[in-house]
Amino acid sequence: MTENKTEIERNSRKTVRGIVVSDKMTKTRVISVERTTRHSAYAKIQRSNQKFYAHDESNESKTGDKVEITSTRPMSALKRWRISRIIEKAKI
Repeated sequence: MTENKTEIERNSRKTVRGIVVSDKMTKTRVISVERTTRHSAYAKIQRSNQKFYAHDESNESKTGDKVEITSTRPMSALKRWRISRIIEKAKI
């Protein structure tokens, strides 16, 4: 056995992009992610929104920012994501 047992191989983490909907909580942001799917019978493109609670350690992101979130270990009852980067700041 030449493998080192201290090295743990991690699975690739999921990343999605969305818009910050709420920044009222400390170190937590609500991110809205829009997905498009094609209807199986009618082939019409449908939009659906899903909200994720994401951890923001430094409270950098504000409402309206475009962000990229990455899956992580459970941090609370609802938080399973963290903000990996801010893509675009909101134009206020």
